[in-house]
Amino acid sequence: MYVLWILSAFLALFIVRAAQGPSVWDRLLGLSLISTKIILIIVVFASVYDTAYLLDYAIVQALLGFISIVFTALFLLERMKARRVR
Repeated sequence: MYVLWILSAFLALFIVRAAQGPSVWDRLLGLSLISTKIILIIVVFASVYDTAYLLDYAIVQALLGFISIVFTALFLLERMKARRVR
């Protein structure tokens, strides 16, 4: 159970990092780290309470986190390119 507390503390630190990031890319990295810690918390919770169905939620969270980070990064790159053209 101490692992869940440690992961929650790291999650809080990454939330602060995402909020204070000096650039958009730092905020995006912070969001990626938050998604990773949420997945780890779900997996540890599933192993502690022996509930296999939570692993499905962890897989879905991993896929959604990856897809959202990739599309957000592509959107930001296109936006930066559009600003340079003008």
